[in-house]
Amino acid sequence: MSDSNTTDFINPSTFILLGIPGLEAAYVWISIPFCAMYIIAILGNFTILFIVKIEPSLHEPMYYFLCMLAITDLVLSTSILPKMLSIFWFNSREIDFSACLTQMYFIHCFTVMESGILVAMALDRYVAICDPLRHSTILTKLVVANISLAVVLRGGMLVLPLLFLARQWPYCRTNIIPHSYCEHMAVVKLSCADIRVSSYYSHFVAFLVTGLDVFFITMSYTQILRAIFSLPTKDARLKTFQTCVSHLCVILVSYIPPLFSFLTHQYGHNVPQHLHILIGNMYLLGPPMLNPVIYGVSTKQIRERLLWLFTHKRT
Repeated sequence: MSDSNTTDFINPSTFILLGIPGLEAAYVWISIPFCAMYIIAILGNFTILFIVKIEPSLHEPMYYFLCMLAITDLVLSTSILPKMLSIFWFNSREIDFSACLTQMYFIHCFTVMESGILVAMALDRYVAICDPLRHSTILTKLVVANISLAVVLRGGMLVLPLLFLARQWPYCRTNIIPHSYCEHMAVVKLSCADIRVSSYYSHFVAFLVTGLDVFFITMSYTQILRAIFSLPTKDARLKTFQTCVSHLCVILVSYIPPLFSFLTHQYGHNVPQHLHILIGNMYLLGPPMLNPVIYGVSTKQIRERLLWLFTHKRT
């Protein structure tokens, strides 16, 4: 009997998600902005997908990548928020072991994919501004499809070892996760094995992906800005720069909150745990909500098509 109990404890069938420890009394109030963010993300990203589909002038590489970004945001926000709301509203804290690992995989896989899509969009802006006459011949549909496939495969393959390592560890300390979703390190820290391999690999992936992607985006925009400032008139410079504004805003929204979260984890030792968790939630839920809003406001074709949908006449 004792051996059976030990085996069950080492290999738990379920984990318990605590949500946001310390803020249990405010769960209903906390759920309101999170729910609103999710609704905006769902409506906004589906709207982007629909408008790009029905508007022929948007059948270009930039908007194909934008559709990929919208799908990624939909999957990312749906991976965490429904379970989070069930904790807030119904105190449903249990999550199956396999479901927890699946959620963990989707969160980290699509986060890596989103970063790759931003690089692809930066490449599109670079070609469009620095070599506009060859844009259609360089970024053909086949090239766009290959880039998209590479982005998806990179996200899936880089994160897959994290899933395999997390599945093999024995869990004998507790099955309680002090978080609102199955974040990788929050899960593997429950193991009673030496998890340094998981820790080193997760840091390697984070620094590799973020470092390389930020480097390529920076190099692209360095060349873009050089091309913009070489234009003869102020109006031409401003008009060309405006084509990059929405992408730059999305980059800032996508990279600054995770950087802030990383810095608070590394140096904010006096920051309360619930604030760490809230920041973690915000940097996963913020971009899916803001990205379609940014593109909807700043892109003329999307804005006009959206107005037409509401007024049933072209503006």
